Amino acid sequence: MAPTLDPTFQLALRGAAALLFGSAAAHKLRDPAGFRDVLGAYGLLPESTLRPSVAALIAAEGAIAIGCVLPATASAACLAGALLLALYSIAIGVNLVRGRRAIDCGCGGPGGARPLHTDLLARNAGIAVLLCVAALAPSPRALVWLDAATIGFAIAILALLYAAVDVATANSARLHSEEAPTWAPR
Repeated sequence: MAPTLDPTFQLALRGAAALLFGSAAAHKLRDPAGFRDVLGAYGLLPESTLRPSVAALIAAEGAIAIGCVLPATASAACLAGALLLALYSIAIGVNLVRGRRAIDCGCGGPGGARPLHTDLLARNAGIAVLLCVAALAPSPRALVWLDAATIGFAIAILALLYAAVDVATANSARLHSEEAPTWAPR
């Protein structure tokens, strides 16, 4: 018997994934040149491939966001999202191993620069696991009106939880960076 997931939990995870990838694509669309600079700072791609890579990543995140809400593509979109996060984690990990922690991770959007940190790997792994869970088939339980409210509140709570973890990892990275914080005594 294949594992299944309660449809309320599954739809909440998929809705939160759509929100996450949609907002990621939107912040890259607001400043594609800035994202190109961030991508170039990773030092993993030849200069000539940066512009098409930026377009491909924005398109991938947008497609994943849309795919997560369409029943026919939701499972595949969730798995694609997990793979994309694994790709981002590999890029982060390579630069951490190289000792290049001061470059911007690119996940904060315009004006949200933050240095690379191992917490980003844990965050991405946790989200990837949840995306794999969201890709499971739903149990055959019928949804009722209360499920819609539960799904909406769960998406809001997951978004707030992500925001809290995001701020915590950003602050942790800043506190552990090689430069002293601006508020630290000198």
